[in-house]
Amino acid sequence: MHQILRTFVLICCFHTACPFCPAQCTCVFHGRSDGTGTRSVLCNDPDMSDIPVNVPVDTVKLRVEKTAVRRVPTEAFYYLTELRYLWITYNSITSVDTGSFYNLKVLHELRLDGNVISVFPWESLKEMPLLRTLDLHNNRLTSIPAEAIPYLEKLTYLDLSSNKLATLPSDLMDIWPPFNGEPVTSNASQKVVLGLQDNPWFCDCKISKLIEISKMAVTPVILMDLFLTCSAPENLNGVLFQRAELDNCVKPSVMTSATKITSPLGSNVLLRCDATGYPTPSLYWSRSDGSLVNNTVQESPGDGIRWSIMSVHGILHKDAGDYSCRAKNDAGAAEATISLSVAGTMSTTISPVMPDVGTGPTGSGWTYSPGGDVTIFTSTVPMARTTAVALSAKPKTSSSIQRGSLKPAKIQQGGGGRKFVSDEKSKKSESSKLVKDLEIVDETSDSAVLVWKAEGLPKNSPLTVVYSPYGEDGEDDYKRTVETNAGSGKILLEELSPGIRYSVCLVAKGSAAAKDPCIDFYTLDNFEEGGQNQLFIIISGIACALALPLIGLLLYKILALYYKASEATPDEEELEKESYVKFETINMKQRTMNPHPTELWARRPTHESERLLLCSRSSIDSQMTYKSDSSRSEYLC
Repeated sequence: MHQILRTFVLICCFHTACPFCPAQCTCVFHGRSDGTGTRSVLCNDPDMSDIPVNVPVDTVKLRVEKTAVRRVPTEAFYYLTELRYLWITYNSITSVDTGSFYNLKVLHELRLDGNVISVFPWESLKEMPLLRTLDLHNNRLTSIPAEAIPYLEKLTYLDLSSNKLATLPSDLMDIWPPFNGEPVTSNASQKVVLGLQDNPWFCDCKISKLIEISKMAVTPVILMDLFLTCSAPENLNGVLFQRAELDNCVKPSVMTSATKITSPLGSNVLLRCDATGYPTPSLYWSRSDGSLVNNTVQESPGDGIRWSIMSVHGILHKDAGDYSCRAKNDAGAAEATISLSVAGTMSTTISPVMPDVGTGPTGSGWTYSPGGDVTIFTSTVPMARTTAVALSAKPKTSSSIQRGSLKPAKIQQGGGGRKFVSDEKSKKSESSKLVKDLEIVDETSDSAVLVWKAEGLPKNSPLTVVYSPYGEDGEDDYKRTVETNAGSGKILLEELSPGIRYSVCLVAKGSAAAKDPCIDFYTLDNFEEGGQNQLFIIISGIACALALPLIGLLLYKILALYYKASEATPDEEELEKESYVKFETINMKQRTMNPHPTELWARRPTHESERLLLCSRSSIDSQMTYKSDSSRSEYLC
């Protein structure tokens, strides 16, 4: 009986025994009915100056509160692998090392509020992958670097209130809806609580997204205090975020030159994107897989405007797809997409001289003999960039094949493949009947003029002009023909594509197959042709600007000479009027109602110039008094 009692006591002591508890701390074990439980440690001695190092390893919650601790050293909690809650609140901590929270893999909550931390090691958050709550309330933080943003994406509670923050990284709000591209819904699965009150906010474009969130009725980002206010600039001091209107802060808008572009294989493609916004946005090009495109050119002709051009040279099928142009500034971002398609297939031109190749089910190639025999071998191995030739399977059947300079031939069955024997009539043609000196004299983006000289052919001899994009001369889908005669010597090639290399041949009836003259040429690119037109407009404008002033000066000289000649030859009536000096009767006597006729001419008003001519006395002499009423006075000026 005593043995059973001792065993029972030992078992009870084993379950209730506590590991060694640090001095100045209190350890509490919260047991359950099944014998398991959690342990919490509270250290709140005002005389404690260091983080305790002998905390039980099974501690789940550690609280260091209202102590004299000033620093959190590196790996201070290395052995607490089961720690989920760490509260180091209302102490005197000024420094937190980067490796302070190393090995806290299951930590959910970290609280450092009520300290004097001015710089927080944000990169240390990567050591706590399960962290969801971060409380830095009531510290002295002045800024949050942009490098800290990736470590804050998984947080659901972030308290930065009562610090000295004046601004935030413009990309911080991009990790939450609606700025991360996810739709804003009232029943969002995950809410984010932000504490940002009691900070001296400088309201400008950098926190424009935060101001926008404060104005939203439905948002997954919940602000602890909706009445955030601006402290600067002066015109917004004390203004609520919900009523703040920011000057010179405009979200970007993007416009592309086209939404869908189809370009021929091998051509050069330019994609343009224009963006407006303030501050002036930056532009980035990316492919559909998200990879950035480097071959771009950007320019900002003025504040709030930026354009970018992306170039693709010698376009291939692998270049087809969607290209996105993204504009971004502190106020937000915008994006536009251009879909690029490639038209045509790559082909190779058959040379008249090729080496012999092997035969058999796996061989491939062809041979050519001076007599005109061509042997084509089939192959089970696919060949890149080749043009397929369809052949009839019936023996002893003639077939016409046009491939470069190959002429109609007969099909013969035999050997490992099929032979094509050239028609004997082509051997009997006269080689002297030639067309020479082919030349393209005028090309534009969609047309060209071909000229030639005919020797040994009648003027009415029929000619066939065959032209197609370079490398596509064997494809009927791309080949075009025009019928003319040898005497014309000139023809217009139309419906061409800009910036493409073309091959054109003149085929005369009865001419030798190997003598058909061909040349290659390029059509002008739209940009090149537009540049020529623009140069012509500029030159014309300069010429007009120089000619108009000269014409105006010439007209002015002619009119001046005309008026001068008119003034130099007055009529006789004017000369007669100017031949007399007109005086005015200034007698002081009262004039009668019926004056003498000879005095009428002197009563008209005189002009100022006539007055000056009559003033021959000085101003002193003019002040003489009258001797008598009957005496005639001097003229007073």
